[in-house]
Amino acid sequence: MEQTALRPKPMPGQSGGGRKSGPARRPHAARRRGRRLTTLLFGLFVATVLVLTGVGLGTVGVTVIGMSRLAELQRQAGGGPGVPGEAASGRGAPGQGGQRTWTGPPVSESADPSASAPPRRRVPVTATLGLEAVDAEKSGALVVGVHVPGPGFTAGLVRGDVLLVFGRTRIDTAADLARAVADARPGREVMLTVRHRGGGYQQLTALPGVVT
Repeated sequence: MEQTALRPKPMPGQSGGGRKSGPARRPHAARRRGRRLTTLLFGLFVATVLVLTGVGLGTVGVTVIGMSRLAELQRQAGGGPGVPGEAASGRGAPGQGGQRTWTGPPVSESADPSASAPPRRRVPVTATLGLEAVDAEKSGALVVGVHVPGPGFTAGLVRGDVLLVFGRTRIDTAADLARAVADARPGREVMLTVRHRGGGYQQLTALPGVVT
């Protein structure tokens, strides 16, 4: 009779041919590692977005603060607190952008500067005889000084003469003589009536001048 050879039963973990089998593959572990990697990448992306968002908000805040500070400095430079947006200088009502616009007639830049200059003040021209006089004892203006040269010296007046008439004006005091000479026209001949120191009378022709 043929004897049947008995073969030992394979141990757990061994193949039927007596070889040890390798570790069994676990498909669930690969899926878990993929999920973990995906979660990690998503967390990094979210963190990056949050950081960039914070930097952007900080930049916007700094820009707003800087603009408000600049506007405040412009208002202070424009002469204290006023209407926001008002420029430091300019004419007319404030326009856009804090600037003033001129609403009047256009000003020509090539205009003659002398047209806007104030008119020159004219100095009144006063006639003179070149004399120094005081009130006489009775009437008239007593000559006490004669300028050499001068209109009175040219006419023949000397110290001690008394002026009685200047043109058509009677002279009673030295003030009358001063007013009559001031009213005279320079360069126009005037007849003088004088009384000399010796008592004689004489008519002289004088030509009042001006002091320059």
